Amino acid sequence: MKYSGSSVKNLTNKGKVFCNKNILLSIINLAAKEISGVSRLNESFASVVSKLFSNNFYEGVQIAYTKEGIIINVYLNVYYGVKVSDVVYKVQESIKNGISSMIDIKINSINVHVMGVDFKKED
Repeated sequence: MKYSGSSVKNLTNKGKVFCNKNILLSIINLAAKEISGVSRLNESFASVVSKLFSNNFYEGVQIAYTKEGIIINVYLNVYYGVKVSDVVYKVQESIKNGISSMIDIKINSINVHVMGVDFKKED
């Protein structure tokens, strides 16, 4: 069976891959929670209101889509006694690495907002 030039061209075309926004939000959520020093992702009153009116908000994570790439905002609490700048940097790197290893999408910025400090529970 012979292939015409147009058929071969169609076979090599990569096509498009679509990713559900909930998958992206879950990747970000998990990447942020795995960092030592992160107590929890913050569910403030403003975030609850944002969740009701926006489908780009999920458990302390908000995504905005722009032409330059996505803008990620993460709202979290840290444990008392950790160096906040180190935790924030590790969260940004974890999110960047998590997204780039699973999805080919351009990230414009990753903004981490520390909303509070929690004390570790004694066992």
